[in-house]
Amino acid sequence: MTLATPERYAEMLYAARRGSYAYPAINVTSTQTLNAALQGFAQAESDGIIQVSVGGTSYFSGRTLQDRVVGSIAFARFAREVINHYPGITVALHTDHCAYQYLDEWVRPLLSYEKEEVARGEEPLFQSHMWDGSTVPLDRNLKVARELLEESKAAHTVLEIEIGTVGGEEDGHRADIDSRLYSSPEDGLKVARELGLGEGGLYMAAFTFGNVHGSYKPGVVKLRPDLLGEIQSHTAQAIGRGLVDPPQAVDPSGRAMEGQSIPDDHPFLLVFHGGSGSDLDDIKRAVGYGVVKMNVDTDTQYAFTRAVAGHMFTNYDKVLKVDGEVGAKNEYDPRSWGRQAEDAMAARVVEACRELGSAGRALR
Repeated sequence: MTLATPERYAEMLYAARRGSYAYPAINVTSTQTLNAALQGFAQAESDGIIQVSVGGTSYFSGRTLQDRVVGSIAFARFAREVINHYPGITVALHTDHCAYQYLDEWVRPLLSYEKEEVARGEEPLFQSHMWDGSTVPLDRNLKVARELLEESKAAHTVLEIEIGTVGGEEDGHRADIDSRLYSSPEDGLKVARELGLGEGGLYMAAFTFGNVHGSYKPGVVKLRPDLLGEIQSHTAQAIGRGLVDPPQAVDPSGRAMEGQSIPDDHPFLLVFHGGSGSDLDDIKRAVGYGVVKMNVDTDTQYAFTRAVAGHMFTNYDKVLKVDGEVGAKNEYDPRSWGRQAEDAMAARVVEACRELGSAGRALR
């Protein structure tokens, strides 16, 4: 397992679109959950993406610092060291859901840091960053996206954008479950006109089709994967009529990639947010329309914590000093329940790889 270079990351994304599969993007909050995600990718023989959110990076830096940039750098450096000791598959690092109010204190400083790395002939710290413009009007969203795409190109990173609103709660941000959860084909065409389809830099687009963060009972979430197909088709037709320039296969630095074809009917590299608990048929249909990355957070959080809870309930009289006893150190040692939690989370990562079709398809 190695950390993806910018060129390798682009190859991963194009291969997924061409092969009609997607990579699980696993949110992590600690070195322990990072190791669990890596274990899962290795067991599934799948390339993948590991990401940290605005709250996750703060948590990484510790309660005393609570510094998102420090946490991001510490996470990425630790991840790079560990990843490069796993042979066989490739992993990319991503920052997830940066809302407008966090840009100047999180993603923009990281992009500046990465531009300096690239200027020194080094690889960037992360391979992609997400700009979450779901809380601002579309015109403003795309104006910021254009600025960030230019910076991302200079930093040799991929930009991810969100068009529409994802319901539920993510790191303290809450959105209602209503009609705003559905992007339109015209939204897709506007994105292509404003950002291009590769010529201005490589990006992924998370159009919303009823997505909701968190876990809900059946019937609450109304996903419409076919909407993604309509968005792709509408933009593809515009290309055919000469209303938008054809998509170009480029790496994150903007360099054309030889031998990389783009399907005529899938001009966008798509992202699926709020995927935890989704119906498997909806997931497969979304992937069929060009989704190459699906965020997985709630399900892996639960898998990790459920294993810890099981250990604590089963061994309550050993992890607690009940009735004046001394307990059992080997049961309250964090490594004992931590290993179980890592194994449980890794198993859920393997399941995600199989559901998305990336298992056994690591690039060689």
